[in-house]
Amino acid sequence: MLFKDVIGQAEVKNHLLDLVHNNRLSHALLFLGKEGSGALPLALAFSEYVTLYFSAQAATAASPSLFGEEQPVETVAHFTAEEADAWMEKQQAFSKTAGMIHPDIHFSYPVIPRKSGDKPVSTDYITEWREFIKLYPYGNAYDWLQFIGAENKQGNITAYECNDIIRKLNLKSFESPYKILLMWLPEYLGNEGNKLLKLIEEPPAKTLFLLVAENENLILPTILSRTQLIKVPAPETAEIAGSLSQRAELSREQALQLASVCDGNYREALQLLQHSGEDWQAMLREWLNAILKTGPAAQVKWVEEISRQGREKQKQFLRYFNHLLEQSIRLQLIPQAAQTMPEAEKDFAARLNKIASLPQQQAIIEELDKAAYYIERNAHGKMLFHALTIKLYHIIAKSEVVHF
Repeated sequence: MLFKDVIGQAEVKNHLLDLVHNNRLSHALLFLGKEGSGALPLALAFSEYVTLYFSAQAATAASPSLFGEEQPVETVAHFTAEEADAWMEKQQAFSKTAGMIHPDIHFSYPVIPRKSGDKPVSTDYITEWREFIKLYPYGNAYDWLQFIGAENKQGNITAYECNDIIRKLNLKSFESPYKILLMWLPEYLGNEGNKLLKLIEEPPAKTLFLLVAENENLILPTILSRTQLIKVPAPETAEIAGSLSQRAELSREQALQLASVCDGNYREALQLLQHSGEDWQAMLREWLNAILKTGPAAQVKWVEEISRQGREKQKQFLRYFNHLLEQSIRLQLIPQAAQTMPEAEKDFAARLNKIASLPQQQAIIEELDKAAYYIERNAHGKMLFHALTIKLYHIIAKSEVVHF
């Protein structure tokens, strides 16, 4: 993983490099960023850089020749992120760090027992982990657990994993001066995470912890207090749009539309890209017409159609509806915002303003958020969209909020 593989985050990248170059690197860093921010690929790129940087420093340290005089040495420069990438690719150990097979970089992440009675540790899933990072560097916990066949099982970072981490980090490093543990989602550590406290507070020399989290409220406070916080903000809309344009043949307007819908979540942007051929507006228009005009028969037909779609497509549809409602609210509160909206979205947002007031739109947004939450938790699609259809009818036509 290189720094250029991380969307945006120029300021954070330069800050991390400064920590290394100015010898201010803490022994435990917490990369904190919401889903789709790129905290994981950023930590992966940083772990590679630290390993290669200090390996190069050790290799170029002055040493006497056969006759006693010092040999000339090549110093490791103070790089920008772009220069760091070019330099890393030239290093002898780069193939190991890039392939996640370097013996001094260890990984920890939520896992499940393969069978009843198993005591799984992350190393049991290292092959799947390497493949997952290659395919889905911006994936979330759900993506990972489905990738390893968890289905409805809950992933965990267990006490056995903590013991394995302690064992690994107390070993001598093999090739690099630094040993690194990259833990993804420390939120999955229960109280057994307290086993790691002494190791994090007083680690062996040249040991670096990189914790990558999405929700600091779910991390053990005792661990949180022992780390240096690295905040990873959501990428800018323009940065996401630029990346989407490079990945697929999209016009600037199409890329900006997808980027604006995902609200800084690059994972969601990639999901939307898979459905970029979908006519969300036509689907939404048909639904609203069924709710307000054509009646129950049309509503049942529409619900049957949407319930046959996969969960991801259902979530993307709800997210798109939410995005249009947010645009509608912007039109009401900031009329000049119309200048930056795609023409088709601006027209649809204006129509939404004609059928729903600001309080009604806010109520609809709340219901759509709830529905997306339930879809993520395997709610029955047909029942959910039937209930949502009735709720929206009462909100729009009756100006009522119905609780089921």
